[in-house]
Amino acid sequence: MAPAAAKLLLTDLASGIDRVPDNYIRSEADRPNLTEVEASDASYIPLVDLQGLSGPNRDDIIRQIGRACQQDGFFQIKNHGIPEEKVQAIMNIAREFFQLPESERLKNYSDDPTKSTRLSTSFNLKTETVSNWRDFLRLHCYPLEEYMHEWPTNPPSFRKEVGEYCTRVRELVLKLSEAISESLGLEREYISQNLGKHGQHMAMNYYPPCPQPELTYGLPGHTDPNLITILLQDDVPGLQVLRNGKWVAVNPIPNTFIVNIGDQMQVISNDKYKSVLHRAVVNCNTERISIPTFYCPSPEGLIRPAQGLIDHEHPAVYRSFTYEEYYHKFWNRGLRTECCLDMFKIHSA
Repeated sequence: MAPAAAKLLLTDLASGIDRVPDNYIRSEADRPNLTEVEASDASYIPLVDLQGLSGPNRDDIIRQIGRACQQDGFFQIKNHGIPEEKVQAIMNIAREFFQLPESERLKNYSDDPTKSTRLSTSFNLKTETVSNWRDFLRLHCYPLEEYMHEWPTNPPSFRKEVGEYCTRVRELVLKLSEAISESLGLEREYISQNLGKHGQHMAMNYYPPCPQPELTYGLPGHTDPNLITILLQDDVPGLQVLRNGKWVAVNPIPNTFIVNIGDQMQVISNDKYKSVLHRAVVNCNTERISIPTFYCPSPEGLIRPAQGLIDHEHPAVYRSFTYEEYYHKFWNRGLRTECCLDMFKIHSA
């Protein structure tokens, strides 16, 4: 049997250990402090019912979304239009993928972040000093026809099921981006028309059971660099969001997605809407799977505060930049609590 150090993926290392290896252990000041986390109840996280978004309730739903973007930076949605069987199918495929034999999974492995389809571990192996307790399969998925041929062929229905899910989620994102545009007082199509050619990525995150969850993270606190994230989680808690200086556990509600505002939305809204810090913690009993879809501008897309939100009392907070420039800075500096956005602010004298 190969020594533990030779394992490329956490999944294959974690099954045979009863202590967290040193390279996963956070310094004491940087640990999750799980006893201080607040449990969320339904009132903590806005739950927006999208039923009627195309009908008579539109104005009311847009107001709810606007309030959630401004006050919370994230919300949950139900009656989102993606059938339960499609959601279940993608979760099953992810679980099947991570249960494949090591040799089969490793066909997709790469530590090169420029690859548009890759299986890897932690976050950025080249720059980080402490590892994160997760493996992930990362896919580019828009336009589908440009990337689908790179995706895994095992499980056999992977490409079909994941392709259908990606198409449905994209439709949902475009509906939400219209509602968010309107909630800001902009034209319905404004956000969609200011993302270049658009981009869509997806991750399947696998967090194995961890013998000492209080010492490490699945992912430490970070904001998302993209425009908007649609998160599907299984029924195992793990997501936590920073609210009023305290970490709050966001416990999964069946048949809902979590939507969070990313850094690009904060720029377009000229700081009216906030990209929120969130993290993933692990537990010692159960594996956890989460599937975020990251909707973003295309690399050459030029991002700047919307002109309609700039006036004498609200000058532009950010300079304009391409998404490629932003993402490059985000990736190279690693997951940190200080938001990358500060590097793009216009500093008035």
